[in-house]
Amino acid sequence: MEVVKGDFNDPASLDAALAGVGGVFSMQMGSQPSDPDTEIVTGKALVEAAHRAGVSMVVHTSVARAGDQENFIGWDEGRWEPLYWNNKAAVNEMVKTRGFPHWVILKPALIMEDLVPPMVDFMFPSLAERGRFETAIEPDTRLDWIAAQDIGAFAAAAFADPERFHGHEIDLSADCVTLVEVAAKIAEVTGKPVSALTFSEDELVAQGYHSLMVRGQVWDNVEGYKVDLDAVRSWGVPLTTLDQFIKQHRDKFVIG
Repeated sequence: MEVVKGDFNDPASLDAALAGVGGVFSMQMGSQPSDPDTEIVTGKALVEAAHRAGVSMVVHTSVARAGDQENFIGWDEGRWEPLYWNNKAAVNEMVKTRGFPHWVILKPALIMEDLVPPMVDFMFPSLAERGRFETAIEPDTRLDWIAAQDIGAFAAAAFADPERFHGHEIDLSADCVTLVEVAAKIAEVTGKPVSALTFSEDELVAQGYHSLMVRGQVWDNVEGYKVDLDAVRSWGVPLTTLDQFIKQHRDKFVIG
């Protein structure tokens, strides 16, 4: 394996990195309100460079429901942050319409690695601090989860069989469980008490939680990723269950 340096702001460096390359795995940093154009700019730079290089297979990683945002409850009234969803959908369209011989878009839901460091410190900081999930997610809201390694497994399968995967947008999840159930699973494996508490949006923001993150948790209650688990399994790619992930990473959990 050869590692080469590429710069999204330097087309020549991307051309050099992609010289002779037949397949590209595409994933960009999501845009933030303080830097709204990042995902669009970097996504376009990579797509255009891949097209110039004659790449035959692009595997792009996005997020479940991207492209469906205008159907969200309250979308027209501005209930949800549009930047995240619109930029994800825009890069998806770039991949789909640029004319690659083969492309597939993988659309994962929540990532299981969000439950362990380093991501848990951002996603669920109260787990390490107080041994509990403090969110706006209702006790009966079911969440879709996928392990990062399974996203990689789907990508590898797509590169191995471009014809089969070409032209598909595949939502990814292996399990759909409530946060209360997640807490119970972690507690059982680690032997430490873990709970899940639901707060109002205003209460969480007052406690210092980022408003966009809290709004995303409310979105989980109202919309959610709605992944068809049978459709995911139909591809025949082995999936990691949440129970398996928690057992495999039992020593990584930090619980206050």
